[in-house]
Amino acid sequence: MAQKSVKDSHSSTLPPRLEMRGVAKSFGATVALDGVDFAVAPGEVHALVGENGAGKSTLMKILSGAHRADRGKMLLDGDPYEPRHPLDARRVGVSMIYQELSLAPHLSVEENIVLGMEPARFGFVRRAEMRTRAREALKLLQQESLNPETPVGRLSMATRQLVEVARAVAVGARVLVLDEPTSSLTQADASRLFALIRRLKEQGHAIVYISHFIEEVREIADRFTVLRDGQTVGGGATADTSVAEIVGLMVGREVGDLYPRSNRVAGEEILNVVGLAGATKPTSVSMSLRRGEILGIAGLVGAGRTEFLRTLFGLDPVKSGQIKLAAHAGPHSPMRGWAQGLGLVSEDRQLEGLAVSMSIADNMTLSRLRDFGPLGLIRPRAQETAARRWADKLGIRCRDTSQNVDDLSGGNQQKVAIARLLHHDVDILLLDEPTRGIDVGSKAQIYSLVDELATGDPERGRSPRALLIVSSYLPELLGVCDRIAVMCRGQLGPARPTSEWTEHSLMLEATGQGSVA
Repeated sequence: MAQKSVKDSHSSTLPPRLEMRGVAKSFGATVALDGVDFAVAPGEVHALVGENGAGKSTLMKILSGAHRADRGKMLLDGDPYEPRHPLDARRVGVSMIYQELSLAPHLSVEENIVLGMEPARFGFVRRAEMRTRAREALKLLQQESLNPETPVGRLSMATRQLVEVARAVAVGARVLVLDEPTSSLTQADASRLFALIRRLKEQGHAIVYISHFIEEVREIADRFTVLRDGQTVGGGATADTSVAEIVGLMVGREVGDLYPRSNRVAGEEILNVVGLAGATKPTSVSMSLRRGEILGIAGLVGAGRTEFLRTLFGLDPVKSGQIKLAAHAGPHSPMRGWAQGLGLVSEDRQLEGLAVSMSIADNMTLSRLRDFGPLGLIRPRAQETAARRWADKLGIRCRDTSQNVDDLSGGNQQKVAIARLLHHDVDILLLDEPTRGIDVGSKAQIYSLVDELATGDPERGRSPRALLIVSSYLPELLGVCDRIAVMCRGQLGPARPTSEWTEHSLMLEATGQGSVA
């Protein structure tokens, strides 16, 4: 595939607000950046995209003053820019808003907005001036209704993000970097954030937008630059570039379809749920799932989707209703679920989905060790052989399978969690937010794997699996699922063919404006 010109990625009607030329950085023998070029103009949203490990984080740490470049130069409004530390960068108007917000939850909104830059005299904070600065920043963002005295710990994730943006605006940000800003937001909150970004753009701010969601990049960014293996490999105007072209630049190969869909044939019913209610949520779920199909569950955060999967798997108690799984009917424990061919990948990989201090091989095989030796004994070579087979099949990047899981990227950790279900040979895979926080290359691999599992391979004796996927990312559900149902206030609406849904209709149902309410 022909790569877009890097020169094109730097073209703009205005001179750059920020320009980075030939930036390089190594950590020992590891080359993180190798001559990267990047520029963003005033009143422009410029997306920086690339897979995990491409060099985005290192580049932004150099921009923010957290790292010093080995070579190359940076210009801010035409003047040399060499921040020695993050506070140095912030003072001249370069602000970073990370995926993990850096707010002090015990402090108020106004205290967080001026944190580190407090107006003071003789060592005492001038609270009246602090409040004035905070109110002015909130007014610029059209957030006057937010009480500056409210402790940040009481705010929603979306509102906390607004406080971070207000903090940047309060010190006169000339360049604002947003790192995965929608990863923890609902669809509605993301829409409000986009409206805010457009207002900041109109006010002349230069905005760097980092995201794994390529559809978002095309919606909000004017231009994009792609990093791969520490180098700038292309870019251009987002309006002139398809999702497949951007993904192709990121992964270094042609990507025909991000959401592959083979010829799936729904078989016998393998799971049936009637009137299921949990201790708090869900309140009412009735659904069926057939072998060889992918059923998606949409809904807002807090609607009860995760609770439904946990209740279905046996992690949360059943208050009422019936679950019919294979030959078993009624509530069950996770162990019985495993025995009946039911497996769960939790949305929280770190705390629930994986034992991150243990090895890849242990995480893949712990639920089924009987294959590796008699009487509870484990033959290490047999375990290693099995783990290596799954690592190769799923394309897990690792030194070897004795490596600890917490050394892996988010995408590779997710593959390990899925590999456990495949090693256990489950018939039904419950996947809760299976691609949250992972790069687009890993997403493409997981989508391909999901399609392969639902299709099966009769020639090799592999029956089609059934998959139930919960996701807040609507393009994902529309791209991979055969049917979609919407959860609203603990109730699950009827599943309909994906062709009958749009992002708009899914949101109407999720917000209670459709037939579910």
